[in-house]
Amino acid sequence: MVPKFYKLSNGFKIPSIALGTYDIPRSQTVEIVYEGIKCGYRHFDTAVLYGNEKEVGDGITKWLNEDPENHKREEIFYTTKLWNSQNGYKKAKAAIQQCLNEVSSLKYIDLLLIHSPLEGPKLRLETWRAMQEAVDEGLVKSIGVSNYGKKHIDELLNWPELKYKPVVNQIEISPWIMRQELADYCKSKGLVVEAFAPLCHGYKMTNPDLLKVCKEVDHNPGQVLIRWSLQHGYLPLPKTKTVKRLEGNLAAYEFELSDEQMKILDHPDAYEPTDWECTDAP
Repeated sequence: MVPKFYKLSNGFKIPSIALGTYDIPRSQTVEIVYEGIKCGYRHFDTAVLYGNEKEVGDGITKWLNEDPENHKREEIFYTTKLWNSQNGYKKAKAAIQQCLNEVSSLKYIDLLLIHSPLEGPKLRLETWRAMQEAVDEGLVKSIGVSNYGKKHIDELLNWPELKYKPVVNQIEISPWIMRQELADYCKSKGLVVEAFAPLCHGYKMTNPDLLKVCKEVDHNPGQVLIRWSLQHGYLPLPKTKTVKRLEGNLAAYEFELSDEQMKILDHPDAYEPTDWECTDAP
């Protein structure tokens, strides 16, 4: 059994599958998010970079307003990320307020991430100071990082002004970019590993190893890849622009991959990122 929720190091619960909203056109985002909630999603991941924070919030709010007695804000987990140009104390303070303004009806942000380590040590830590203050002010519940390598995590954990530890690191992980050492390190430090691009942006859907396992378990490649991620203890963030596929991705909870099938899918020596790579940034 894989859990429907993970417990973050600060005590909050986080749903173990999120709907990623990168590259979903703004005109479709409200409907995709709203239909996603109706299908069973409770965790939504966006970012300033994606340009659809407001629409994600509007989709959630549409569901909340539909039945205020039974649809509660606490049931939904909303994540967004500060972009590189918003790093630095003053910029981050203003950006966090803007992120909240975009989804003001949600009242708070469940999880706020630094999108990448690319702006360097000084601005990374200044941004973290602003994020910690946002927690104290009640604007944000939890804070974390994205695209961080071991060095960046150590820098933060050893920072004398650290008040709130990062609760997650969101990195690209799939059977063809396993990052086992980094993932294990994150877990050892109490960070939940969120796996973005768990479906490899569709590039591996005809991979023979994947298709072999799909046939054995009678599930499609997307479901198998999401299940692989869950069985490794990660939090996958599959995205889809298609309402019909929303429910299918959640079927990953309903079957299990054997140890042998997991081994067939694992490619520990492969390094095939399908997205940006900055875990090695200075």
